[in-house]
Amino acid sequence: MESGASVLLVEDDVSLAHLMAQYLVSHGMRVTTEHHGADAAQRIRQDAPQVLILDVGLPGRDGFSICREVRPWFGGAIIMLTARDEDIDQIVGLELGADDYLVKPVQPRLLLARLRALLRRGAAPASAAGPNPHRIEVGSFSISDDARVAVLDGAPLELTCAEFDLLWLLARHAGVILSRDDLIGQLRGISYDGFDRSIDSRISRLRRKLGDSSAAPVRIQTVRGKGYLFSKRDW
Repeated sequence: MESGASVLLVEDDVSLAHLMAQYLVSHGMRVTTEHHGADAAQRIRQDAPQVLILDVGLPGRDGFSICREVRPWFGGAIIMLTARDEDIDQIVGLELGADDYLVKPVQPRLLLARLRALLRRGAAPASAAGPNPHRIEVGSFSISDDARVAVLDGAPLELTCAEFDLLWLLARHAGVILSRDDLIGQLRGISYDGFDRSIDSRISRLRRKLGDSSAAPVRIQTVRGKGYLFSKRDW
């Protein structure tokens, strides 16, 4: 997993970026670099790296706003770099979806160790061997279990924790009918008592947020007498 891992380094200090890239390449990584914040999101889409190393202080656009934009659809690991050793910066970065945070000047050996740790624990997207188990895409809809974000038509959905958990469970079993007993059992660890309608209410709210028709839903379908089915077709 570590050997040949793809890394995109977004760092405006050209000399520093060159040194960091050289060190990572010498340890088997495949590294590309970007020096301007305004071009970062496009490069991330283009390169689809396993690990993104993202500096906070970039020209054109700061690393926080880049992280906020790409986290909903980027399934790889994000390591943020900052020149300021302040807790608030680290908190903001982590809350925006970063997986790790390092203060500059970064020791190359520490960066390599953190990068390898993220790869070992599977924070980076899977290679051609199989899909990323923490991210699901259906047409213009995507949902990430790692980042706990669902996006429809490029806009993040405002979901409660309970709504997200239910939507993730449905999406993970797209094309499969799940009964109320299945859903309650997996979400709450108890059996359906025949009276609990919390799942139905949550389904109704999810349909509204997904722009699904209440009269004839196609994204989260009701299969009479059996349960609910999350559609696998392109939306």
